[in-house]
Amino acid sequence: MRKLVVLPLLLACHAAYAQDYYGTLEPFAKEAVYFVVTDRFVNGDPSNDQRDQGGNDPARRTFDRPTPGSEAGDNIGYLGGDFKGIVDHLDYIRGMGFTALWITPIVDNPDEAFTGGKPAQKGGFLTDGGKTGYHGYWGVNFYQVDEHLPSPGLDFAGLADAVHAKDMKLVLDIVGNHGSPSYSMPAPQPKYGQLFDRDGKLVADHQNLPPEKLDPRNNPLHRFYNTRPGLAELSDLNENNPAVMDYLAGAYSQWIEQGADAFRIDTIGWLPHPFWHELVARLRKQKPGMFMFGEAFEYDPKKIAEHTWKKNAGVSVLDFPLKEGLSKVFGHEQAGFETLADRLYLRSGPYANPYELTTFYDNHDMARLDATDEGFIDAHNWLFTARGIPVIYYGSEVGFMRGRPEHDGNRNYFGAERIAAAADHPIQRNLSRIAHVRAASPALQRGLQVNLELQGDHAVFYRVYQHDGEAQTALVLLNKGNEPSNFEVRKLLQAGNWRAAIAGGEVNVAEGQPLTATVPAHGVEVFLLDAPVTQPQLRAELDKLMRVKRPR
Repeated sequence: MRKLVVLPLLLACHAAYAQDYYGTLEPFAKEAVYFVVTDRFVNGDPSNDQRDQGGNDPARRTFDRPTPGSEAGDNIGYLGGDFKGIVDHLDYIRGMGFTALWITPIVDNPDEAFTGGKPAQKGGFLTDGGKTGYHGYWGVNFYQVDEHLPSPGLDFAGLADAVHAKDMKLVLDIVGNHGSPSYSMPAPQPKYGQLFDRDGKLVADHQNLPPEKLDPRNNPLHRFYNTRPGLAELSDLNENNPAVMDYLAGAYSQWIEQGADAFRIDTIGWLPHPFWHELVARLRKQKPGMFMFGEAFEYDPKKIAEHTWKKNAGVSVLDFPLKEGLSKVFGHEQAGFETLADRLYLRSGPYANPYELTTFYDNHDMARLDATDEGFIDAHNWLFTARGIPVIYYGSEVGFMRGRPEHDGNRNYFGAERIAAAADHPIQRNLSRIAHVRAASPALQRGLQVNLELQGDHAVFYRVYQHDGEAQTALVLLNKGNEPSNFEVRKLLQAGNWRAAIAGGEVNVAEGQPLTATVPAHGVEVFLLDAPVTQPQLRAELDKLMRVKRPR
């Protein structure tokens, strides 16, 4: 009699495992990303600071150029951050629970401050006068590492090795839209508006001419560039010239060979879909399945989603529409969680897969999140439990320069002293706690999301992952209120032994009974059930989500 009873139960369990439930199977979705502007993180090797670069002319020197008008210590010169500063603090980054590191472009940039354009100052937008290429986005040789970054025995490949030794992935920022500022200088400056190949040969030169004055038909050095204006005075690469494609594909293939695991694509929206389709295809031929995510600074999901379709670039994107909601919910506006509901696109929407989007609340191109410590804690509790791949900008773990825009503190130098003090900061402690919970949970990394409540200060949802013999359901309870809150969950709840990932211990939920818990103010609890889904209503809901048709 016992065998007759047990066999149907085993068959039922096997049948439950046989049904796949997941938001994505993308391997990179398990990562959590820490983003640094390399020059502004830590100066690990002062010998590569190039403090005399640019000579005695104060208009051209590159090191330590305070931003006019800023009282927040903003700087548009180099400040010394380098590969060694990163390597020396990988334990800090990994210790917080991050499993991937995104760094700004590493390619060679000009060796003088830019003397053209509109003067950079507090409040300026697309104003590059007086700025340097400390950020890395003004490439002049895409095959060469900028001299401010490496140290003896530590080149880009060495950085990649060090990151991999910590069981982390290295994400490299790449640019396909433009090179350095290229015109409006009182007199031509070395490297500005120029491009060099892997052998150091000059292959393109704007010659300090505005785009409409270029003559690509008669001057071979003009053929890499468009004759229409692009961003500010930047040299706008000609996406229709096969030589440009060969140049970029060759350069970025080199960095793949040296250890780049994933790419963040700058200004993806400025170039047409066929260009990115070809470049991505070439790079993935070298590294099959390589994860990439683009930056289209746009809050309309229909516009940024096009980049995720296979017929176009077929990459992920930074989730700007969600970012807009996160600022409202966790910033000083303190909007309710319902603000986020329509930005998730769990049941429909324009994205090829919303679970593969990289989610964030600020970065180097916008004002940092203007929130209290509790607002940052609440934001991290959401980002590390809800759908998407969380990306955190350096310093946010201590609320660094909160609310400050570019040219007024957004990219200020962080430094080893702040890192040493960060362990005592409440934002960092809470961030590390929830990041480690996500790192250990396949459901939080790649599971389907089923919302039960997104209202006011409460968010309640399931994340469910069931694939290839692995099954886990996470029940997430978020409270961003100022007082502890009692939760009672009945809907779609499966009986079993649920373990509390934050508070510890187990809750044995009987069939038909609720799960109850008290979540502290600005707190989170994640209950985990390591068992296949057997609850009929939950399975029906998951089946519907698995059948959602997505654009391809």
